[in-house]
Amino acid sequence: MEQKKKRVYRKRIPYGMMNFEDVRKDDCYYVDKTPFIEEIEAANKFFFYIRPRRFGKSLTLSMLQNYYDVNKKDKFEQLFGDLYIGKNPTPERNSYLVLNLNFSVVAADIDDYKDGLDATCNISYNIFCDVYQQYLPENIKEKMNKQEGCINQLQYICEVCDKVGQQIYLFIDEYDHFTNKILAEPQYMTGYRKQTYGEGYLRLFFDAVKAATSTSLKRVFVTGVSPVTMDDLTSGFNIGTNYSLSTEFNEMTGFTEEEVREMLTYYSSVCPFRHSVDELIQVMKPWYDNYCFAIN
Repeated sequence: MEQKKKRVYRKRIPYGMMNFEDVRKDDCYYVDKTPFIEEIEAANKFFFYIRPRRFGKSLTLSMLQNYYDVNKKDKFEQLFGDLYIGKNPTPERNSYLVLNLNFSVVAADIDDYKDGLDATCNISYNIFCDVYQQYLPENIKEKMNKQEGCINQLQYICEVCDKVGQQIYLFIDEYDHFTNKILAEPQYMTGYRKQTYGEGYLRLFFDAVKAATSTSLKRVFVTGVSPVTMDDLTSGFNIGTNYSLSTEFNEMTGFTEEEVREMLTYYSSVCPFRHSVDELIQVMKPWYDNYCFAIN
């Protein structure tokens, strides 16, 4: 009887995975982007970052959330121990209450997007109150839900956290997702301008974020794919900085050729390829190479 061939272990490719803790627990292949944490802390505390889709922005946000979350302090060694930042931790690690807002699930219709934004944020606010209940007053969740709309609710949460001496790190992923959908429909252009200029609801939301930075909101990290909405929304948000074209963050998301070569070399050792690493790189280059966001 033919003996069964022994399976060679290889790290899983985390395709489509956006949860950093899952990537690490499942022993997936992870390109270490944690050195950029030092650069982020040295930059403006209100950080804007634009990249194309499928560049790993959401996983990067998840990595940062796990690093700064006060509730993940006991998991620090497990999640970061063998990475750069695990060996070189910064003073701010595991010191924030993390508020995560994902705008990709907000309703995109211009006529009801206010309700969609309110509903999406309210879910995140309630999760925030549950996750950090040990650091917050007992009745914060009930009182927060009595506030009308996501703007008033955010202001209330930040004021309460300030009173009890807690600091918030706000992450907004795909801040422009639903506005980009609206911009794709020419008939919505007038409505888009109304909502992102002057007293528009989305503009007022970012004004509220700015106001909250004077209380417990100490850091903000915003990602998206288009600078158009950012320019419209943040012209009054003059405390933030757009680092999308900054050379020091060129390689924070996406893969460099060197990182791809290292990845291919690893997988060729555990799963033999029919082609050399150089041959595979040459095949990939016409399709994926030549992204340039800033010139050194």
